[in-house]
Amino acid sequence: MGFADAVKAFFNNYTNFGGRASRSEYWWPQLAMVIVNYLIILPITYMLSQTFGSILSLIFTLAIIIPAIAVVIRRLHDTDKSGWWILLILVPIIGWIALIVFYCTKGTDGPNRFGPDPLGHDASVFN
Repeated sequence: MGFADAVKAFFNNYTNFGGRASRSEYWWPQLAMVIVNYLIILPITYMLSQTFGSILSLIFTLAIIIPAIAVVIRRLHDTDKSGWWILLILVPIIGWIALIVFYCTKGTDGPNRFGPDPLGHDASVFN
């Protein structure tokens, strides 16, 4: 999945907490969020006003918080983990590292308990 397709899927699956998300479906929107924040919101903050930039940043954060949580849960599902593993974000450093490892780990080949493989692999091919 390319950059544009992944960002489109990110917003099309705004409230979809079921199913699975491939690594590209997770990481490309993360890059898009960094680009928007550092190349658009921060320069506006410094050029116009701190207050306006803060309000713009808050609006952006509120707009992406639900799809961001949804894609994290679908990414965890791809590695055959429950969405509740997202709560590791509350454990400083160790939890964050564990989540990054989960986000980078290749998903299970073929269907798992959360749905079909987002990459379309058939498990019988790998056995």
